[in-house]
Amino acid sequence: MGREIDFLETLSPRESDRLRVWAWIEKGIVTSFVVQYEAMIEGRWHPVVRYDTAHGFAHRDLMHPKGAPEKQPIAVADLNSAFTFAIRDVRVLWKQYRAGYEQELSRGA
Repeated sequence: MGREIDFLETLSPRESDRLRVWAWIEKGIVTSFVVQYEAMIEGRWHPVVRYDTAHGFAHRDLMHPKGAPEKQPIAVADLNSAFTFAIRDVRVLWKQYRAGYEQELSRGA
C-alpha cells in the first residue's frame, strides 16, 4: 500500500514565495511527484518552475509568462533522486527563478 506526501513550504519572509510538493511513494520508492515553485506577483500566484513525472519521465518545466513551458529532462538515476534534487533545487535557486520570471514579465515576453 502506498502513501502520499503533500505539503506547502513558505520560502520567503513575506510569504510571497512557496514550494508546493506532492509525491506518491510505494514501498519506499517514489513512483510519481510534482515539485513546484510559485511566486505571488501582482496579487496572484504564478507557477515559475515545476518538476514532475508527467509524460512518463522526470523533467523540469521552466514557465514563461506569455509562452509554453520549456521542458528539460533531469539526468538522475531514479525518481527518488529526481524528487530530492527537485526539492533542493527550488529551495536553493528560487530567488534566481523568480528574478528571471519577473524579468520576462516586465519585457512582456
